[in-house]
Amino acid sequence: MKTLYLVRHAKSSWKYSDLDDFERPLNKRGHKNAPFMGKVLKKLKATPDLVISSPANRAAMTARIIAAAINYPLKDIRYSATLYELSKNTLTRIVKQIDDSVNKAMIVGHNPTINGLANYIGDQPVGNIPTCGVFCVVLDISSWEKISEHCGRLKFFEFPKKHTS
Repeated sequence: MKTLYLVRHAKSSWKYSDLDDFERPLNKRGHKNAPFMGKVLKKLKATPDLVISSPANRAAMTARIIAAAINYPLKDIRYSATLYELSKNTLTRIVKQIDDSVNKAMIVGHNPTINGLANYIGDQPVGNIPTCGVFCVVLDISSWEKISEHCGRLKFFEFPKKHTS
């Protein structure tokens, strides 16, 4: 059994129009939601063995904030440039390359790719993973290489607005 946490980066800022998309930081809501979702994940006992993040500023910041909240060592976060601009198929190939000694992996990235992978591997379709949303599936596989369509069973789907009235 493997567990995969798919995290969409927190809300980013468009305040600085001269910044390249890759460099956009989190906005005020993103800085509020990322630690909040870290607390939610800690309560859910999310304990990834591996965290891989897009190096884009907004995703890397989200990964670091959540990792700190769940006591995952910041120095162990892996950054993959491939996660910045890729397709669901490329992301699937990245997941298939995870070492099988890893039982729980977290990927922090961008839509539509995160959403596409969630719908591909999950047993329940998800319309949209909102910013700072976390889609967690338990995969009925012994090796990451065996990831395939609908091989996962939804464990939880959490996002900030789910916890506000």
